[in-house]
Amino acid sequence: MTAEQLPEEHRDDAAPAPTGGRPPGATAPGLALSATQAWENVRDYVVHGGHLADTRRMPRLPILHGDGYTVHRYEPTVAPDPALARLLLVPPLGAPDFAFDLRRGASLVEDLLATGREVCIVTYESTGRAAGRRGLELWVDEIVPAALYAVSRRHDDTPVHLVGWSLGGLFTLLAAASGVSGAPIRSVTAFASPVDVSAVPLVAPFRSVAEYTGGRIFSAAYRTLGSFPATAVKWAFQLTSVERYLTKPVTLLTHLDDRQLLEQIEAVDVLMDNMTAYPGRAFGQIYHHVIRSNDLAQDELRLAGRPVRLADVRVPVLLVAGADDVIAPVAAVERATELLTGSPDLRFVVRPGGHLGVLAGRRARESSWRDLEDFLTAHERD
Repeated sequence: MTAEQLPEEHRDDAAPAPTGGRPPGATAPGLALSATQAWENVRDYVVHGGHLADTRRMPRLPILHGDGYTVHRYEPTVAPDPALARLLLVPPLGAPDFAFDLRRGASLVEDLLATGREVCIVTYESTGRAAGRRGLELWVDEIVPAALYAVSRRHDDTPVHLVGWSLGGLFTLLAAASGVSGAPIRSVTAFASPVDVSAVPLVAPFRSVAEYTGGRIFSAAYRTLGSFPATAVKWAFQLTSVERYLTKPVTLLTHLDDRQLLEQIEAVDVLMDNMTAYPGRAFGQIYHHVIRSNDLAQDELRLAGRPVRLADVRVPVLLVAGADDVIAPVAAVERATELLTGSPDLRFVVRPGGHLGVLAGRRARESSWRDLEDFLTAHERD
C-alpha cells in the first residue's frame, strides 16, 4: 500500500494578499487587466442570459435499459484506443450523475475520453412506485454487476475499471466484495467515500439521537415519506458549507475577473439544484447500518442476510480523499485501508478539495485525475 497526504491548501476562492511598497498614485500591476476581464465576464453573463459556464453534457447513448436503471456509453471524442480497458462510472444516490461531467474544462468524463478510453456510466431512477422499496443489495448485487457485464460483453468479456464517487464509491467496493455475481472487475477507484462515519462530525448529532431513541424517529420519518426528499438532500449538502453559501455574494463581487471561479460556482449551483431523493429502503439501510451502527467500519455489514466484507475485495483499489472534505473526512476514507487487506495493490491519496472538489474541482485535473490515470495505466492488463 502506498500512502500520500498533501498539506491543506487555500480555498479556491481566496483573494490574493495585498502587496506593499507601491509608490503613491502608481497603478497596481495587473489592475487594468483585471478590470478588463471583469467587464468581459459581466458582459458575457448578460449576453448569455445569466450563464458563463458551459454545462453541456458530453454526448452519450444507452446500451442497456434495466429495471430502474440505465447504462450509457459516452461518445468518443478521439479514436478509441483498444489497448485501454473500459471504465464504468458509478454515481451516488441523491446527487445527479453529471457530477462526473460538471462542466466543460472540469469534466472527468471529458478528460478520460480525451485519452481514447471508452467510458460508460450507470444511472438510476430515483422516483416511481418501486424506487422506495429498493435496498442497497439491489445496487451491490444487481445494478452495478449488470452494468459491468453490459460493458464487458461489448469487448470480449474483458474486466472493467470501476470508478465511484461518495456513496457510489462504496457501491463499487461492496460490489467487488460481494462476489455473488462474479462481475468482471479489473480495479476499483473510490472518490470521497466514507467508510467510518464515526469520523464524520456532521453525523454525530444523528447518531446521538438514534442512540437515545433506538432509531425510531428517523425510521418513522422515512417510512412515512417513502424516501429522503431531494430538498432535504440539497439542504444537507449546503449545511456542510454554510459559510461559503453565506459569503457567495461577496465572493462573486470580489472575483468578477476570475472566469474559472465564476464558471465553477455556476456549475456547482446547477448540480445542487438537481439533487434527487434517496429511495426509502436504501436510506433506511444507510441510516441503520452505516450511520447508526457503523457496520461498514467494523467490516460487519450484512446485505440480504449475508456478510459483505471489504476484506474480500481481491482487485486493485485506489482511495481518494479530499483534504477539505467534511462529508467524507480524510480519517473516514482512510479507515478502508485497514479493511481492504485482500487487495493486491491498495493506494490511498489525499488531494485538495472538498467532497465535490476532489472529484470535479478546479485543481482536480492536476491532482486526483492524475492519480486515477496512473492507477488505471498500472492495471490495464488483467
